[in-house]
Amino acid sequence: MKDTFGELWDLLFDPPIAHRGLWSKDGAPENSLGAFQAACQAGYGIELDVQLTADGEAVVFHDSKLERMTGREGRISDYSAADLGQMKLNGSDETIPTLADTLTLIGHRAMVHIEIKTPFGEVGPLERRVHEILIDHNGPTCVIGFNPYSHAWFADHHPKVLRGLDSYNYASGDAKHMAPELRKAFADLEHVSFARPHFLALGLDMLPSAKADEFRAKGMPVVAWTVRKPEEWDAVKAHCDNLIFEGYHA
Repeated sequence: MKDTFGELWDLLFDPPIAHRGLWSKDGAPENSLGAFQAACQAGYGIELDVQLTADGEAVVFHDSKLERMTGREGRISDYSAADLGQMKLNGSDETIPTLADTLTLIGHRAMVHIEIKTPFGEVGPLERRVHEILIDHNGPTCVIGFNPYSHAWFADHHPKVLRGLDSYNYASGDAKHMAPELRKAFADLEHVSFARPHFLALGLDMLPSAKADEFRAKGMPVVAWTVRKPEEWDAVKAHCDNLIFEGYHA
């Protein structure tokens, strides 16, 4: 893969990656331009989340609902990008940024892990918009996410985009809607062959993993998430190549 991606491949291993930017309760909110600026200044990589607006724009926001971060009702898909750009994040002066504006701010200063929040089983509009934006961005990027159909879409249509498959143990409440056999298959990384990622981004709840160790031995790097204490990283780093962190400076 080094021959294919060059310096981009090296950035998978170093520096550590700031989860939703370098945010803090007393500073810039998560997934804000201020948090991304802070991550760039500290020399970290950046992980962020993207969703599609009512008018087809990719904006940076994690939750399925707006309430926690903005106090507003509804979802990202209920509003236009312009309307979302007026909503304050956690009472700060920061607002919900577009992916295009975010990448313009970051430029070449950081590797950006773009988590595509397409619901499981769906694919298309958000992936296409993200790729349109990436065409105009020369800085280092990769796409990540939990939806294997999203990864397969990129593998089929834009194979030169670096891709990382997110996974975890699928035992928590937000996975209860999935059939038990599907949850087990995902936890066992059986969907890797369908998704065809270049690397894995695995939750701490499934690390260390013998199956992940097998993929890693065959040349597929493993990035751990979300590490919130140095001792959490110490417990898994022998099985991983990098970490996505928050709450401290890795």
